[in-house]
Amino acid sequence: MKHAALLVSPLLASLCGCLSVNAWAQSTVDLAPITIDGEATTEPGLSLDQSSGMASRLGLSVRETPASVAIANRHDIERHGAQNFQDAANTLPGVNASAPPGFGGFVSYRGFTSGQITQMFNGINVSGGLARPVDAWIYDRVELVGGPSSLINGAGSVGGSLNYVTKLATREEQAVEGRVSYGTYDTTETAFGLNHALSEAGDDVQHYARLDVSHNTGNGYIDRQERDAWSVAFSLLSDLTPNLSHTLALEYQDEHEDSPYWGTPVLNPKAGELKIDKHNRFNNYNVEDGRYEQRTIWARSIIDYRITDSTTLRNTLYHLDSQRDYRNLETYQYNADNSAVNRSTAYQVRHQGEQNGNQFELRHDNTLLGLETTWSGGFEYKVNQTTNSPLNVKGASTVDPNNFQPGHFYDIPGTRPGFVSDKTNEVTTKALFAENRLALTDKLALLTGLRYDDIDLDVTNHRQVTASNPRHLKRSWEPVTGRLGLTYQFIPSANVYVQYSTAAEQPNGTQDFDVSTGKQWEVGSKFDYLDGRGSATVAAYTIERKDFAVTDPLDPTLSIPVGQQTSKGIELASSLQITDKLFAEGNFAWVDAQYDAFTEKNAAGVVVSRKGNTPTNVPDRVGNVWLTYDFAPQWQGGVDARYVASVFADSANTMTVPSYTLYGTFLRYEVDRHTTVTGRVRNLTNEVYAEFAHVSPAYYLGTPRTFELAVQTRF
Repeated sequence: MKHAALLVSPLLASLCGCLSVNAWAQSTVDLAPITIDGEATTEPGLSLDQSSGMASRLGLSVRETPASVAIANRHDIERHGAQNFQDAANTLPGVNASAPPGFGGFVSYRGFTSGQITQMFNGINVSGGLARPVDAWIYDRVELVGGPSSLINGAGSVGGSLNYVTKLATREEQAVEGRVSYGTYDTTETAFGLNHALSEAGDDVQHYARLDVSHNTGNGYIDRQERDAWSVAFSLLSDLTPNLSHTLALEYQDEHEDSPYWGTPVLNPKAGELKIDKHNRFNNYNVEDGRYEQRTIWARSIIDYRITDSTTLRNTLYHLDSQRDYRNLETYQYNADNSAVNRSTAYQVRHQGEQNGNQFELRHDNTLLGLETTWSGGFEYKVNQTTNSPLNVKGASTVDPNNFQPGHFYDIPGTRPGFVSDKTNEVTTKALFAENRLALTDKLALLTGLRYDDIDLDVTNHRQVTASNPRHLKRSWEPVTGRLGLTYQFIPSANVYVQYSTAAEQPNGTQDFDVSTGKQWEVGSKFDYLDGRGSATVAAYTIERKDFAVTDPLDPTLSIPVGQQTSKGIELASSLQITDKLFAEGNFAWVDAQYDAFTEKNAAGVVVSRKGNTPTNVPDRVGNVWLTYDFAPQWQGGVDARYVASVFADSANTMTVPSYTLYGTFLRYEVDRHTTVTGRVRNLTNEVYAEFAHVSPAYYLGTPRTFELAVQTRF
C-alpha cells in the first residue's frame, strides 16, 4: 500500500487562488521512486492499481489519484496494433490526435487543442514539432492526465497532458524480442530489443543494458509520399550499491519524408459540410522535391538513491538536441468552377532547438499526528533555446488536378537554397514544487500541491533592427500552479473523488502580457465490478481558460488579453472479462466547448465576435471499443471500432468536416510460447475521412483500408 503526504495549511490556503505554470515551462522530468513504480502491467484492461505515472510524484496508483488518469501500457500498445505513440494516445478516452505537417503532433482533448495540451517525452515537455508521432517500438507506455496538470509538468496545459515513455533497462538476466511486418503501400517494420545483464551475480556493482532499434519505411497512400525512419534507444542501469542506482538513457530518432502530403483541397462552394473530389483524393500537390526531415538526440542521467526505508531522492540531468527542415509548397485551393487547383505558400524553414535541464526531487513517508502522509518536493532548472530560419514566398501556380507536373521548389521565383536565421528564443525556467497526500482516515485521503515558476524569455533578432523589432527583447513571468483533491474509498473496490486545479500559459508573441489562466473542477469515480472481472472510471469536469490574446476590436493590428474559453464534459472507460475467452473494453467522451469571449477579423477584414462558437477541430464525441476472443488455444481474433464526431473547419462555424467511424479486425496465431503471427486489417470499410481540417480549408485525409502481416517473438 502506497502512503501519501501532507502540505501545511498555508499551502492549502494559497492553492485556491493560485495561477499556474506557463506553456513555455518546456521541460520537466517524470520522477518515480527507486522501486520502479512506472513498470507497465501485462494484464489487459484498465489496471487501476498500476502506477499513475506523471499524474503524481507520490508513487500513487491510478486508483489513488484524485484525477482522470488513463494509461496505454506496452501490452495495450501491442494488443491494439498501435503503429506509433499517437495511435496509442488515440486509444485513451477523449483523445483525438493526428499529425498534419506544420502542426507537429496535433491533439484535441477536453475541448482544447495545440498548446493547451502538453506533450512530453519521459516527463520532458517539448515544442509541438517534436511531438510528431514516432514509431511505437521503443515506447513502453503513453500516459494521459485530464485537465490542468502544471503542478507536475510545469507546462501550463489547460486541457490535459500526454506523456510518452520509452523503454528502459530492467533487472532481467536476459530478454530478447523482435518484430518484422509488411503491409499495404510497401509499409515495413524491422525492430528488435535486447535487455541483458552485463555483470556476474555477486559482483559489487551490477549493470544491465537495453537496446531497442526500429526501422520503418513506406510509400504512403498519397502519390509520391515516401517515408524512412529510424528510432534507437539505449539505456544502462547500474546498481552502484544496494541503495544507489544510476540510469544512462540515450535516444536517437531520424525521419525523412519525400514530398510530404499537406492536404486535399475542398470543393466549392465552401459552406456547410465540406466535400472533396474522391476521384483525385490521392493527388499530392506538393512539389517533386518537397521534404520533411527530423533528427532528435536525447540524453538523460538519472540517479535514484534510497536514503532510508522512508526517504528517497531522484535527480535527472538531461539534454535534447533537435533539427527539423521543411521545404514544401503547402496551400491548395480549387478555382471557382473546381476545374483547376491553385497552389501557393512556398515555405522553407529550419527549426533548431536545444534544451538542457536538471530536476531534483525528494520523497518522504512518515506519520503526522498519527496519520500516514507522504511528501514530495524539489526544484528544477531548465533552458530551452530555439532558432528559426524561415523563407516564405507566394509560390503561386495553377494545375489541372487530372494531369499536372508537380515541379520543383527552387524553380519557384524568390526561393533559394540555404537558411538565414530570423530569431532565437531562449526560455530559462527555475521552479520549486511540493506535493502531499494525507490519509485522513483509512478511507479518506487529501492530496495537495503547489508549484512556483520563475520564467525568463530572451528574444534575439538576427535580422534588420527596427523600432518594432529590436535586437533584444526580454519578458518574465512568475506563475504559481496548484491542485487540491479528495479521494473517498467507500468500499475496497470503489472510490469517488473531487479535484480543483489551476493552469497558466505564457502569451503568444512578444507583447507584454501576463499569463493567461485556467481552472478546472472535476468529480469522478474509479471502481471494479462483477467480482473484479471488470473495471471502470467515470469523470465529469468543467474548465475555464481566460485572458488569452484576441484581436483588439478598436485596432485589428493589435491583440488584447481578454479572450475566454470554457468546456464541460464527461468521460467513461471500462474493461470487462465477459467470459474466459471473451474480453471487451471501450471508452467514450463527450465535451461541450465554446468561446465566451473571442474576436477576429473575417475574410473582409472586419472584426467580428465568435462568442458561443466551438473551436476548430474539436469533436464533441469520441469513442473506442474493442472485442477480443480466444476461440482456440493458439488462436485469437478481435474487432474494434473508433468514432469521431464532426468538427468545425473555421472559427465562424460555417464549415464542417463530417464524422467518421473506423472498423478494424485482427487474427493472431501462436506458433509457440515465444512467437506469434498476426494479420490485421485497418479501416475495414475503406472509409474516406479527414483526420484534421486545415485552415485553407482542406482535408488532411486519414489512411484508407490497409492490410498488415507481422511476426513477433520474445524469449
